Amino acid sequence: MSAPISMTVNGRKVTANVEPRTLLVQFLRDQLGLTGTHVGCDTSQCGACLVHLDGKSVKSCTMIVAQADGAEIMTIEGLSTGELHPMQAAFKEHHGLQCGFCTPGMVMSAVDLVKQNPEPTEHEIRDWLEGNICRCTGYHNIVKAVEAGAKAMGGSHAG
Repeated sequence: MSAPISMTVNGRKVTANVEPRTLLVQFLRDQLGLTGTHVGCDTSQCGACLVHLDGKSVKSCTMIVAQADGAEIMTIEGLSTGELHPMQAAFKEHHGLQCGFCTPGMVMSAVDLVKQNPEPTEHEIRDWLEGNICRCTGYHNIVKAVEAGAKAMGGSHAG
Protein backbone atom coordinates (compact mmCIF):
# COMPACT_ATOMS: atom_id res chain seq x y z
CA MET A 1 0.00 0.00 0.00
CA SER A 2 1.58 3.29 -1.04
CA ALA A 3 0.78 6.83 0.02
CA PRO A 4 1.09 10.05 -1.98
CA ILE A 5 3.65 12.64 -0.88
CA SER A 6 4.61 16.04 -2.18
CA MET A 7 7.62 18.17 -1.27
CA THR A 8 10.14 20.57 -2.71
CA VAL A 9 13.62 19.08 -3.16
CA ASN A 10 16.45 21.42 -4.10
CA GLY A 11 13.92 23.97 -5.32
CA ARG A 12 11.98 21.50 -7.47
CA LYS A 13 8.46 20.28 -6.67
CA VAL A 14 8.35 16.48 -6.30
CA THR A 15 5.34 14.21 -5.96
CA ALA A 16 5.42 10.44 -5.60
CA ASN A 17 3.68 7.43 -4.17
CA VAL A 18 5.80 5.79 -1.47
CA GLU A 19 5.61 2.79 0.77
CA PRO A 20 4.79 3.87 4.35
CA ARG A 21 8.14 2.69 5.79
CA THR A 22 10.34 4.35 3.16
CA LEU A 23 13.09 6.40 4.77
CA LEU A 24 13.79 9.90 3.51
CA VAL A 25 17.36 8.89 2.59
CA GLN A 26 16.04 5.96 0.52
CA PHE A 27 13.60 8.22 -1.29
CA LEU A 28 16.29 10.80 -2.06
CA ARG A 29 18.82 8.24 -3.29
CA ASP A 30 16.67 5.54 -4.89
CA GLN A 31 13.72 7.47 -6.31
CA LEU A 32 15.25 10.88 -7.00
CA GLY A 33 18.82 9.77 -7.79
CA LEU A 34 20.35 12.24 -5.31
CA THR A 35 23.20 10.02 -4.20
CA GLY A 36 25.23 12.75 -2.48
CA THR A 37 23.19 11.97 0.63
CA HIS A 38 25.02 8.91 1.95
CA VAL A 39 23.88 5.95 4.01
CA GLY A 40 26.56 5.26 6.57
CA CYS A 41 25.17 3.66 9.70
CA ASP A 42 21.33 3.57 9.49
CA THR A 43 21.23 4.47 13.19
CA SER A 44 21.60 8.27 13.12
CA GLN A 45 25.14 8.11 14.51
CA CYS A 46 27.39 9.10 11.60
CA GLY A 47 25.72 12.11 9.96
CA ALA A 48 26.51 11.03 6.38
CA CYS A 49 22.79 11.27 5.55
CA LEU A 50 22.33 14.84 6.76
CA VAL A 51 20.05 17.12 4.72
CA HIS A 52 18.17 20.34 5.46
CA LEU A 53 14.46 20.04 6.13
CA ASP A 54 12.75 23.44 6.14
CA GLY A 55 16.16 25.01 6.74
CA LYS A 56 17.26 22.81 9.65
CA SER A 57 19.70 19.91 9.49
CA VAL A 58 18.19 16.45 9.98
CA LYS A 59 19.52 12.93 9.64
CA SER A 60 17.49 11.44 6.83
CA CYS A 61 18.28 7.80 7.67
CA THR A 62 15.93 7.84 10.65
CA MET A 63 13.14 9.91 9.15
CA ILE A 64 10.19 8.41 7.31
CA VAL A 65 9.66 10.22 3.99
CA ALA A 66 5.99 10.84 4.86
CA GLN A 67 7.21 13.04 7.73
CA ALA A 68 8.68 15.35 5.07
CA ASP A 69 5.40 15.67 3.17
CA GLY A 70 4.94 19.35 2.30
CA ALA A 71 8.46 20.26 3.40
CA GLU A 72 11.38 21.88 1.63
CA ILE A 73 14.40 19.60 1.42
CA MET A 74 17.92 20.72 0.48
CA THR A 75 20.56 18.11 -0.29
CA ILE A 76 24.24 18.61 -1.05
CA GLU A 77 23.36 18.62 -4.76
CA GLY A 78 21.10 21.64 -4.28
CA LEU A 79 23.57 23.64 -2.22
CA SER A 80 25.58 25.01 -5.12
CA THR A 81 24.13 27.13 -7.88
CA GLY A 82 26.53 26.78 -10.78
CA GLU A 83 29.67 27.09 -8.69
CA LEU A 84 30.64 25.64 -5.36
CA HIS A 85 28.88 27.01 -2.29
CA PRO A 86 31.39 28.92 -0.09
CA MET A 87 31.40 26.06 2.45
CA GLN A 88 32.06 23.47 -0.27
CA ALA A 89 34.88 25.62 -1.64
CA ALA A 90 36.36 25.96 1.86
CA PHE A 91 36.33 22.17 2.35
CA LYS A 92 38.16 21.80 -0.97
CA GLU A 93 40.66 24.57 -0.27
CA HIS A 94 41.46 23.52 3.30
CA HIS A 95 41.58 19.75 2.65
CA GLY A 96 38.55 19.11 4.85
CA LEU A 97 37.94 15.77 3.19
CA GLN A 98 39.78 12.59 2.44
CA CYS A 99 37.64 9.78 1.08
CA GLY A 100 34.67 12.16 0.78
CA PHE A 101 32.07 9.84 2.30
CA CYS A 102 31.26 12.05 5.29
CA THR A 103 31.80 15.32 3.42
CA PRO A 104 28.22 16.00 2.22
CA GLY A 105 26.86 15.60 5.75
CA MET A 106 29.69 17.67 7.21
CA VAL A 107 29.11 20.47 4.70
CA MET A 108 25.34 20.49 5.24
CA SER A 109 25.83 20.51 9.00
CA ALA A 110 28.38 23.32 8.78
CA VAL A 111 26.06 25.45 6.62
CA ASP A 112 23.29 25.04 9.21
CA LEU A 113 25.71 26.00 11.98
CA VAL A 114 26.77 29.19 10.18
CA LYS A 115 23.14 30.10 9.51
CA GLN A 116 22.53 29.97 13.25
CA ASN A 117 25.93 31.28 14.35
CA PRO A 118 27.73 33.30 11.63
CA GLU A 119 31.02 33.44 13.56
CA PRO A 120 31.43 30.11 15.39
CA THR A 121 34.48 29.47 17.53
CA GLU A 122 36.60 26.36 17.13
CA HIS A 123 34.94 24.88 20.22
CA GLU A 124 31.45 25.61 18.83
CA ILE A 125 32.36 24.03 15.50
CA ARG A 126 33.71 20.89 17.16
CA ASP A 127 30.64 20.69 19.40
CA TRP A 128 28.26 21.15 16.45
CA LEU A 129 29.99 18.50 14.33
CA GLU A 130 29.90 15.94 17.13
CA GLY A 131 27.06 14.12 15.32
CA ASN A 132 29.15 13.71 12.15
CA ILE A 133 31.74 10.96 12.06
CA CYS A 134 34.81 11.08 9.86
CA ARG A 135 36.98 7.99 9.85
CA CYS A 136 39.79 9.42 7.71
CA THR A 137 40.77 12.75 9.25
CA GLY A 138 41.54 14.07 12.70
CA TYR A 139 38.93 16.81 12.16
CA HIS A 140 41.64 19.51 12.24
CA ASN A 141 41.24 20.42 8.56
CA ILE A 142 37.47 20.04 8.76
CA VAL A 143 37.37 22.64 11.54
CA LYS A 144 39.68 24.92 9.53
CA ALA A 145 37.39 24.49 6.53
CA VAL A 146 34.28 25.38 8.54
CA GLU A 147 36.01 28.46 9.95
CA ALA A 148 36.98 29.55 6.41
CA GLY A 149 33.55 28.69 5.05
CA ALA A 150 31.89 30.77 7.77
CA LYS A 151 34.08 33.74 6.83
CA ALA A 152 33.35 33.21 3.12
CA MET A 153 29.62 33.04 3.81
CA GLY A 154 30.04 36.39 5.53
CA GLY A 155 27.11 35.87 7.81
CA SER A 156 24.88 36.10 4.73
CA HIS A 157 23.04 32.92 5.72
CA ALA A 158 23.69 31.64 2.20
CA GLY A 159 22.76 28.10 1.38
